[in-house]
Amino acid sequence: MTGGPHPGVQPEHAAAPGAAPRRAWAESTARLRAATTTEPGRLRLIGAVLAVLVIAFGAVTAWQVAERQSAAGHVIDHSAPLSANAAEIYRSLADADATVAGGFLVGGEEPKEVSDRYQRDITTAAKLIADAAANSAGSQEARTQIATLNSHLPQYTELVATAQADNRQGLPLGGAYLRYADTQMRKQGGLLDAADKLYQAENARLGSDYSDAKALPYASWALGVIALAALVWAQRRHYRRTNRVFNRGMLTATAASAVVLLWLVAAHTLARTELADSYTHGAKSMQVLNNARIAVLQARGDENLTLVARGSGGEYESKFEKEMATLAGKSTAASAKGGGELAQALALADKEAGRAPVRSAIENASAWRQRHTRERAADDGGDYTTAVAEVIGVKNSGGEFTVANTTQESFSAVDTSLGKAVAQEQKEFHQSATDGRGALSLLPYGAGLLAALAAGAALIGIGRRLSEYR
Repeated sequence: MTGGPHPGVQPEHAAAPGAAPRRAWAESTARLRAATTTEPGRLRLIGAVLAVLVIAFGAVTAWQVAERQSAAGHVIDHSAPLSANAAEIYRSLADADATVAGGFLVGGEEPKEVSDRYQRDITTAAKLIADAAANSAGSQEARTQIATLNSHLPQYTELVATAQADNRQGLPLGGAYLRYADTQMRKQGGLLDAADKLYQAENARLGSDYSDAKALPYASWALGVIALAALVWAQRRHYRRTNRVFNRGMLTATAASAVVLLWLVAAHTLARTELADSYTHGAKSMQVLNNARIAVLQARGDENLTLVARGSGGEYESKFEKEMATLAGKSTAASAKGGGELAQALALADKEAGRAPVRSAIENASAWRQRHTRERAADDGGDYTTAVAEVIGVKNSGGEFTVANTTQESFSAVDTSLGKAVAQEQKEFHQSATDGRGALSLLPYGAGLLAALAAGAALIGIGRRLSEYR
């Protein structure tokens, strides 16, 4: 036959698919194997491996430390403030509820300081809800609870306004509206429930940022140990073949790598210690103190509503006892020195500046219970006027309320003391967290520079050895 090859039959010299890449790889491998059969070739390979290991160590160290530093920054500048704001939303709403209930006990026109405090609480809550909406884009749970707060807050204020208008006219219906407003505040899915879920979501984000900031840099440590081991092996090999104790280049590379590894261990250990301290004696303390402040405000609201209900406030009295147990433990002689959230807050406070206000809160909570017992005895005995006086005080000749020896005095003292304790723990949190972040601040740059120095020194050391073969 004449003509070209039969269709479907490849010429014998045609390469099969994939044969060219395999041949190229085989040739490269053969050349590398041939190069390493000579001492100069082996030295070049050793130098390349040492340089790659050291550079990889420096790069991974810089990357992992920068990530942890960024997470520590999120703790300080983002998640911790959002958590604190969420707690303040809850506190402001609970305080508004307790304040407006106290205003009803006065009868008629509520005192200006009561209406001012209520308006200030509502304004603060609205502003912080707006701030949370602007800074919680990454959390679906936070967005859901913020939407609930935005929806329910206007409804609550409208109910309170109606209740106050009826109360000024002496209409009993005002008390009913107030109790309904309180139900909207405290019910499942209501304002306080949404604020609590927002607080929990922000606390979860704070915990996640803490975990990221304190995560151990295993990859950096492993590469550091491998790089140092390779450098020591190369120097031992150099000594055995030349009987020379030192190679300045590789000695410099080893020293630089060791500095990076030691710096990494020391800085990360210090950062973890400071961050752990900022959590235990800062963030965690503030969470406990915020829980205590919430219990205080809800107990005060329940105490006021018990009297507003005029004989049908048994449910509110039960809630008061529950909140006081949460705050300071059960009301027994054995626990009179403190229990509940206050005892936990005292245990977490590591400085006298933080312990002193908590001890004051414990003492005033005990006095509050004693005064509340007198108030309940008067109310249960049919002396409503005396019971109200035990709660909010009496008017003096100038028309101002005198609150000495009342539950109002005790409540204010407890709330003020807890506010001071929160401020102290906030200060300690910020100081420790900032120190933790600062411990890592220079390491990414130092690791990169020292790794570059180590790689260059290792190559120079190998180059000096290669020069002996020319």
